Parts: sequence; structure tokens; C-alpha cells
Amino acid sequence: MRLEGKTAIITGASNGMGASEARLFASEGATVIACDIDSSSGESLVDEICEAGGSAKYVHCDVTSESDWINMVEAVRAEHGGLDILVNNAGISSTSVSDNLDTEAWHRIMGINSTGVFLGTKTAAETMKEQGGGSIVNISSIMGFVGGGYGHPAYHASKGAVRIFTKAMAVKYGPFGIRVNSVHPGFMPPMVSSNHAVAGDRDRYISQTPLRRTGKTSEVAYGVLFLSSDEASFITGTELVIDGGYIAQ
Repeated sequence: MRLEGKTAIITGASNGMGASEARLFASEGATVIACDIDSSSGESLVDEICEAGGSAKYVHCDVTSESDWINMVEAVRAEHGGLDILVNNAGISSTSVSDNLDTEAWHRIMGINSTGVFLGTKTAAETMKEQGGGSIVNISSIMGFVGGGYGHPAYHASKGAVRIFTKAMAVKYGPFGIRVNSVHPGFMPPMVSSNHAVAGDRDRYISQTPLRRTGKTSEVAYGVLFLSSDEASFITGTELVIDGGYIAQ
């Protein structure tokens, strides 16, 4: 198993890509700490993983709360002896609001998508330093590479911030054996936070994807698994794009 004996925190784990990552990590031997604010779905996911023979625990955590992060990481360290992997997956959609220039929406999207990644990375990295290393994977987006009129511009800004922040943290924590990489999914099934009326415009963008389809959350999960595993032991500060060729054009 590729993650045998490792402990991993995955944020936004209750649904979508986070749930796919949690299932895959558990199947590869990791003890998964599934972090989310959706307790019902999170608990159901953990029950599913445990019934399948995996090891998982749900923790309610607001990724924009520094105290929630500190409490969760300290609890994981106390119970499991350390933290090997962090996947900063939690995020909200560019279409979670209807007004694309709403200031409150800007702060909310930036808070969850960017500040949450900052808080998680710095909290986890300090624990990883003490144990001699670890792997952090930050979920960005192809919208961190390109602009466009799809959804709120804060989404582009937040995902671009994650992309460059990841590189900065890779440089900062590399000497301590901590690898930090980012994953950039293309068009995926709509997120729970999506406004599906607005998201109807996404069909036009999907038709422009060279592979002519949306991605599968499992396809992203396998990329995250690789970067989290020892197979990627000499990879840090890089960007893994999983987008069906969209930004190759």
C-alpha cells in the first residue's frame, strides 16, 4: 500500500474531490482525518470507509479559523504521534454567488480558498518540522493560471494565490524535508457550493476542453495520492495540472 502507516488530514472531505481523496487514501493504508463543516456527510463518509476496512475519523473544522486548525493538528499529533500528509482541499465555487462583483463574496471566497490554505499549511508544517518531514498538497485550479468571465473573479485570485503560496512554502520548508505541491483541476462535476443556474454556462467551457468532457474526482484523487506518497519524494514546489488539456491551448 502506498500510504501504509501514514496519517493524513484532508479538508473539505465530506463531498466531491475531498471524499474521493479520503476513500483512496484509506484504501492505500492511510489513517484519514476527514475535516469539514458538513458533519452529516462527513460522518457518513467515515462510516463508509471504516465498513470497507479502512481507518478514518471525522473532525468538524472551519478552515478559516486558526484555533480550529491548532486544535485539530494538536489532537492528531496526540492521538497518532504525528502528521504525515495534509491535503488542503476545502474550497467554494466561483459561482457560489450571483453578483460577480460583490465585496462580501470576495472576502468569503478568499477566506476559504486562500486563507484556509495558509492557516492549514503553517499549522501542519510546524508539526511536520518536528518529525523530520511530510507532504502538503494544496488544491488550486486551472483558474489560478488563466482569467475569464466565468464566476466571481475572487475565485481566480484565490486559486492564483494558492499556486504561488505553494511555491513559497516549498522553498521555506524544503530544508526540513517537507514537500509542498499544488494540484490544478480543470472542469469537474459542480461543487456543492455552485449556483447551478450560473453554472449552466460551464458547458461552453467544457466543449473547449481538448478531451471534450469534465474530469472525474477520482482522476484528481490519484494525482493527489502520487504527490502525497513517497513516490514523489523529490518533487516539491511544482504544479500538477489535471484538466483534459484546457490550458494547453
